[in-house]
Parts: sequence; C-alpha cells; structure tokens
Amino acid sequence: MPALISIIVSTYNREDALDLVLSALSRQQDRGFEILVADDGSGSATAALVEGWRARVGVALRHVWQPDEGFRLAEIRNRAIRASAGDYLIFLDGDCLMRADFVATHRRLAEHGWFVTGNRVLLSQMLTASVLGEGLRPECWSAPQWLRYRRNGEVNRLGPLFQLPLGPMRKLSSDRWRGARACNLALWRSDIDRIDGFDASFCGWGREDSDLMIRLLRAGIRRKDGRFATGVIHLWHPEADRSPLAANDARLDALLGSDRTRAQRGLSSLPDAVTAAAGGRPGRSAPSNDRADHGDVRV
Repeated sequence: MPALISIIVSTYNREDALDLVLSALSRQQDRGFEILVADDGSGSATAALVEGWRARVGVALRHVWQPDEGFRLAEIRNRAIRASAGDYLIFLDGDCLMRADFVATHRRLAEHGWFVTGNRVLLSQMLTASVLGEGLRPECWSAPQWLRYRRNGEVNRLGPLFQLPLGPMRKLSSDRWRGARACNLALWRSDIDRIDGFDASFCGWGREDSDLMIRLLRAGIRRKDGRFATGVIHLWHPEADRSPLAANDARLDALLGSDRTRAQRGLSSLPDAVTAAAGGRPGRSAPSNDRADHGDVRV
C-alpha cells in the first residue's frame, strides 16, 4: 500500500467549488495524504481560500500556481507533481466532490503496475447552484435523496455512487485508454515519472488525458477500473472553449502514429527552480523546513 498519497486538485478561478472540495477532503476517513492545489493562474481569491483552509483541513496543504497564460492544465499538473511528496498520486478536478471513504478506497485499490480510473455523477446547473448557494454537501446525501434528484432529472446517473466488490472484473479493460479521464485518476509516482508526466504541448481544452493514458499503457502500466468504488460528484460548469481541440486532436493522432512513451514537454522540461527546495531529488521537490509542509509553490 502507498505510504503517503498526494491528492492533486486542479483549479482556475472557481473558489466556490474548491471550497467544497477542500471541505470534503477534510472529512476523509483515511488521513494519510497531502493536498496540492494545482492552480492554472487564478486570482488572489483562490490563494486566500487555500490559506484559510490550511489550519482546518487536517493534512498538509500546498498551493502550486502558475501565471494565467491560457488553459495549461497539463503543465500545472506537472508542476504539482514536482512539488508533491507522496509515492502515490490521485488527480481530481476542483469541482469534483468525494465521499468520506474516497481516499481509503483508492488506497485499497492501489497496485503496482496499474493505474486506477474512476467515474463521476454529473449534477445539473440548477442543482449545482443550490449546492453552492446553500452550502449543501451532496457527498453526504442518502440513497433516497439521490433517487429523488435522479427522478427530477437533476443528476445524469446513479451508478458511480454504488459500491460493488468487482474483484478481478476491475482488470477486464486493462489495455483500453478511451473513456479514462484525469479528473479522477490514481497512479504510482514512479509510473508517471517513467513517462515524464503530462505533455504540456497540449494547450487549451482536450486530449491531454488520452495522451497520458496511451503512454502509460505503452510503458506497461495497465488500467484498473475504479467504477462502483471511487465515483465522484461533478458540479456543473459552462462548457470550455473547444477551439483548440483540432490542434490537440492532431497531437494525439501524431502520438498514435508513433511508439513514443515519454512526454514531449513533460516533467523534465520544467525549470530547475521548481525543484530547488532543500532535499529535493532531480524531478521532485521536497517541502522547505520554514514552511512546515504547508508552503506555497509559486512558479
């Protein structure tokens, strides 16, 4: 089992949702984790929110930030990886809420040579507004509550909320990359190091997750299904700008036409300053003593 889990939560100017995510993480049954908020250029309100949670969340919390130069999700995830201390990583979007056993379940499913892909329940715009405006906690809702929202069309499905002991069935799609998303993904730090992390060549929305999954599979890391175990609750948000998708599709096609496993612009392409913290090995930073595992990492 992993010793320390690093939970990397990506965000951009969405303090209301991030507040609920940090709240849900503060109530996890398993406390053997740290949190890194991977911030793709948010304003000062996000920094203030993270600062306010430091004394309350109950685990080490770090804020990894990069300047706002457009949608650079792959790069900020890499920066958070470099700032992490765990031997196992869980990637979450900053609008995905998890139930109290989320970390414990991921720890139980962790297995060397495998990455774990979870799924999600999507809330409607109206229900999301109620959750955010009224401070509701959907990760604590009972089955009858979920059924009522499903009947009213406020939830797209209920399957991700169920828990089933699938055992060997979790490995039936071990070589499939399609359908896997990094909004709920767990893998060993050594495995993502092997493929040099996310590819920051992917700018704008789309396909950076698929690129990662393909390269993991090529490196011999298999896919394990986290459905009916690690499902998260995804808050509604407006659709992202799809204009960069054609260029990202072309990048993915180029990868599929090659045998490459390492990112073209990955962890190793980040500036040395990212790893300048005392005690950090190449490719990984360690917390500085004066910040007591809670410091911001500004790059």
